[in-house]
Amino acid sequence: MATIFDFFQGLASDAVSAVKAWPRRRKILTSIAIILFLVITFTADIPSLGVLREYSRRLGPAFPLAFWCFYVLITQFPVPRTVLTLSAGILFGPVQGILLALSATTVSGAISLLIVRSLLGEWMAPRLTHPAVASINRRLRERGWLAVTSLRMIAGVPFSLLNYVAALTAVPVLSFTLATFIGSAPGTILVVVLGDTLTGEADPRMIVAMLLLALLGIAGLVLDTRLGVKSGE
Repeated sequence: MATIFDFFQGLASDAVSAVKAWPRRRKILTSIAIILFLVITFTADIPSLGVLREYSRRLGPAFPLAFWCFYVLITQFPVPRTVLTLSAGILFGPVQGILLALSATTVSGAISLLIVRSLLGEWMAPRLTHPAVASINRRLRERGWLAVTSLRMIAGVPFSLLNYVAALTAVPVLSFTLATFIGSAPGTILVVVLGDTLTGEADPRMIVAMLLLALLGIAGLVLDTRLGVKSGE
């Protein structure tokens, strides 16, 4: 019986074989891209609230757009976005802060999915027919919105990692984008509204709300596993 271990073992073997067949130029460019990705991931520093306020003073009316673009850009990498979301509430107030943070989150997720899928989707697609993952992939193709929405509600699930993994499955782009918006909305709204937690004093209401959202997300995942999959291969 095929196992998930067999799948990942075959995936790693195929990846090594594919890389060995690459021309030298592509290997060099890919290595540089990976190094840059890692450098940005481990060295990127989210500006402090004081720095953001200074940018706000300098840029004036253009600052909201600059903040939004930076939010979308930096969250392409596995960098925690909580500080930016908190800052959105403090700098722009609840209404504009929610609009900026939630729209940036949704667009960022869609862009990440499209980038990773354009780079690896074609290579990955035939490998998703492996018996160990084929049923999971069919489920995501048919009802990926439920899994993505549920996972977005669980604060412990890294935002960027979910984008990357989803890109390698058959979950439709539109379903993924809408699920990101819906699933991210409660947590994003909470963090923006309770932006004063940036001072370091965690608001107990926020902790309780996050726990409730996580439980709701887990319940969604349980429901997803119990619902059947109608479509075949």
